Amino acid sequence: LLLDQLSICFVLLITGVGTLIHIYSIAYMEHDSDRRRFFAYLNLFIAAMLLLVLGDSFLNLYVGWEGVGLASYLLIGFWNQKPEYATAAKKAFVMNRVGDMGLSFAIMIAFASFGTVSFQGIADQSHSASESAMTWIGLALLLAATGKSAQFPLQAWLGDAMAGPTPVSALIHAATMVTAGVYLIVRSGAIFNSSEVAQTAVVIIGAISLLMGAIIGAAKDDIKKSLAGSTMSQIGYMVLAAGLGPIGYVFAILHLITHGFFKAVMFLGAGSVMHATNDNVDMRRYGGLSKVMIFTTITFFVGYLAIIGIPPFAGFYSKDHIIEAALSHSWWAGFAVLFGAGLTAFYMTRMVVMTFISK
Repeated sequence: LLLDQLSICFVLLITGVGTLIHIYSIAYMEHDSDRRRFFAYLNLFIAAMLLLVLGDSFLNLYVGWEGVGLASYLLIGFWNQKPEYATAAKKAFVMNRVGDMGLSFAIMIAFASFGTVSFQGIADQSHSASESAMTWIGLALLLAATGKSAQFPLQAWLGDAMAGPTPVSALIHAATMVTAGVYLIVRSGAIFNSSEVAQTAVVIIGAISLLMGAIIGAAKDDIKKSLAGSTMSQIGYMVLAAGLGPIGYVFAILHLITHGFFKAVMFLGAGSVMHATNDNVDMRRYGGLSKVMIFTTITFFVGYLAIIGIPPFAGFYSKDHIIEAALSHSWWAGFAVLFGAGLTAFYMTRMVVMTFISK
């Protein structure tokens, strides 16, 4: 195992947010007959995610990576007596397998090129490797990241992943699973730094995903699906920042951690709203909930101010750094990030107004 600054950030995020989600789940799932199975899956998920970020080689990471895929399949299809929920779980599982092919190819190419799959071993040999090998490994890792982090073109499973209980959405979408792709790109920094092509591909995928996710977030009337679009968009920010090279890695991880907290707050808030409205998820049927759900309104509002980047909330610092780094990289990356920030403010304000403020 490998414990350094990067992995400890993830460990603290996974265990910190994971603990809060477990506490929330105790009340959320108390009337469910399958409560024990739910907590078993939730702990399997946390364990797999910890293995993913603590492994010292691509092979160890791969074991955790597959474990997270399995646990997410079990959790999304938790209420599998409904056929559409079972289908959603299957869709997530199959699309993640497509991405996982990328990770297995990357491991094979790395072993053939370097004779090792440990992060340190590859980093030490990266300057002597052929650029074509680095490019292919980088592109294969990017495919893996798009599957796990729901980036274009493997993003379609994320909206359907809302079939699971709301604490699952908060856990998968905020703190853990979808951030694994960003971790993979940052952890493989030596590979991407050696290949201009792979780095540019990462920035392009991030830019497309952040705009696409924001548009999806603005188009959905289902509160959880709108938040799922928002997650895709915010992960797009992190991927874009990670593709900028050493200037962006730190900001990608900073935004990942701030996003883990404010998105978990909003998903748990959405779960609270659903419980209060008899499991209704249509925002057009909400309105005026701030009068009757005071605590939920306050906590949701904090998350809302953070995601749209209002100082002094955390989102302001992490997002502004990414915008600055993108503008220093190229005008089109800077434009995409700025435009995405404007769209984020639009769809989040729409959600808050429709749910808590309007009639």
